[in-house]
Amino acid sequence: MRTPRPDVLAHVGENLRRLRQAAGLNQTTLAEAAGVSRRTIINLEAGEANISLSGLDRLAEALGVTFVDLVGAPSASTRRIDAVAWRGAARESEAVLLSSAPARTEAQLWSWALAAGERYDAEPDPAGWHEMVVITEGRLRIERDEGPITLAPGDYAIYSSAQTYAYFNVHDGLTRFTRVVVS
Repeated sequence: MRTPRPDVLAHVGENLRRLRQAAGLNQTTLAEAAGVSRRTIINLEAGEANISLSGLDRLAEALGVTFVDLVGAPSASTRRIDAVAWRGAARESEAVLLSSAPARTEAQLWSWALAAGERYDAEPDPAGWHEMVVITEGRLRIERDEGPITLAPGDYAIYSSAQTYAYFNVHDGLTRFTRVVVS
């Protein structure tokens, strides 16, 4: 039995309010800068909303902070975050933000698992962002604007994530992979 991990949104409300106030922004100004609704910010700060990973990236950028600054526990080190950022319909499907390291802006290390037939559809990241994916178990199809690729254990792919892309488990069992996002 696995130890339950905290949800990546567990600290967003507190961090969002603190970072927004430190930046001297009201909710309306932040909403406009991030391209999200004011209602979303109100609900996030109240701990009552869900938002896409791309939406969190846009909020972090508008605040002038990193994704990890926005989602991390206030006392957490960026070396070990270990928080669930996405869950699929199947219990085994999840994306876990493991860690982060500085890059031009930041680099994020993720551990992903997708159950048979499970799919994750991503929104494009900003220009200049890239992903590095390494398959450790199963088979993963990455559907991208620049063309799909299918990877087996030991295979890897590096590509621009500034495009529409999706992960699809084409294996009849669990597929696991490591993902590094570089911004």
